[in-house]
Amino acid sequence: MIRVDTARRILSGHGIEAPCEIGRAGALPGADKREGDGATPLGDWPVMTALLRGDRVSAPVGMRIPWRWIGREDGWSDDPADPAYNRPVFHPHPFSAEHLWRADGLYDVILVIGHNMPPVPGLGSAVFLHCLEGRPTAGCVAIERALLLALIGRIDPGEIVRIG
Repeated sequence: MIRVDTARRILSGHGIEAPCEIGRAGALPGADKREGDGATPLGDWPVMTALLRGDRVSAPVGMRIPWRWIGREDGWSDDPADPAYNRPVFHPHPFSAEHLWRADGLYDVILVIGHNMPPVPGLGSAVFLHCLEGRPTAGCVAIERALLLALIGRIDPGEIVRIG
């Protein structure tokens, strides 16, 4: 299990303990999470998959969770009106969607957390564990890239991320 202590801003699990950032609005119960609120959802969430940017990182040897490379066209729908809400999409996309291919390195490594899956429109999208950028997130959890790569190489399918 991966644990995120939102009060102390520490992520721990699989021999890793790392400072982390959470949402700019803090944390709130997962049932109260809403699209665009800037809060990290408290609760136990399954690890869904990893997304990696191949021109910047290598896949950890022996990685056991499902994963894939991202490309310039990859996105994640954040529009509650989109039938593909809180799912991966390709750009150009007719609804609002985050671009996963970013210049800042934030999404070089993404661990998709199963909050609001299957999706209910408006209850939050794109809750990831991603690379740290030195400031609060839009509702995700973020740690330093090298530690995130080490972590995803050690976890099993179905692993739980406990955000508390």
